Amino acid sequence: MTASGLFDSHAHLDSPRFGGERQGVIARADSAGVSGIMSCGSDLPTSRQNAHLAQKFDGIWASAGIHGHAASSALSDPDDPNGALDDLALADLVQLALQPQVLAIGEIGLDYHYDFSPRSVQQRVFARQLELASDLDLPVILHNRESDADMRAIVDGGPISLKGVLHCFLADQAMAEWAISRGLYIGVAGPITFKNVRHLPSIVRHIPLDHLLVETDCPFLAPHPMRGHRNEPAYLRHILAKLARVLGLDEVELAVRTHDNARTLFGID
Repeated sequence: MTASGLFDSHAHLDSPRFGGERQGVIARADSAGVSGIMSCGSDLPTSRQNAHLAQKFDGIWASAGIHGHAASSALSDPDDPNGALDDLALADLVQLALQPQVLAIGEIGLDYHYDFSPRSVQQRVFARQLELASDLDLPVILHNRESDADMRAIVDGGPISLKGVLHCFLADQAMAEWAISRGLYIGVAGPITFKNVRHLPSIVRHIPLDHLLVETDCPFLAPHPMRGHRNEPAYLRHILAKLARVLGLDEVELAVRTHDNARTLFGID
C-alpha cells in the first residue's frame, strides 16, 4: 500500500465473513486508493488475529481490546458479574498492545443495545482498559451504543490525557460536542449514506475538520449503494464521497485531511 490515500480508521479484517478472500479484500482496498487500515480487535483472540494480519500486510495496523460485548471474558469467573477482573487476561492484553504493529487499545466501550455482558461488567472492564491505554500512552477506539451518559461519566472520570476516537458516530449533537471538548476524534461510517439516518449530516457539519475520521466498520454497515453486501475497505470511497458532499468539500482534500488525522491519532510516521 502507498503512503498516501484513504485511511480506513476502523475495520475488522479478522472477521470470518472474509474467509479465504481476505487477501483479495486487501488487494481491492489498495486498488481503490485505501493506503491504510486500522483493523480492530474485540476480544483477546481477535486482537491476536489482527496483530498477525498487521505483521503480514503492509499498510495494515491493529488495535487490541475487549469490547463491551465480550467484557465478561475479562472476569476471573465469567459467570460471576461481581467477581474480580482476570489479571492474566489483562496482562495478555498489555503484551499484545506492546507489539509494534498494535497502535491502539480498542475496540472498547459500552453497548446497552444488546447487553451481551452485564452493564456493570462492561463499565468496569471499560474503565480498566482506559487506565491501561493511559499507562501505555496509546489512543483508544471507543464503542458507544445507547450508553451516552455512562460513556461520558467513565471517560471523564478516567485519565485526563486520554486520546482516541468515538467510532461509528450515531449519537446526538451534545455527544459530539462532548467528544470534541475531550479532544476525541469522530469516526464517520456507512450510516452517513443511509436515508434513514437523517440527523447525522447536520451534526458532522459542526465537527472541526481536524477531528474527523472515516471508516467502514467492515464487514458491517456497508454504505449506499452497497447496502445488503458484505462491507469491505474498498467501499470507503462511498463514505468519503457522501461526507464531502455534506461538508461541501473537495473529495481529494477530505481524503488528505482524514488520512492525516488517522496517522496523527495512531502515531504513524
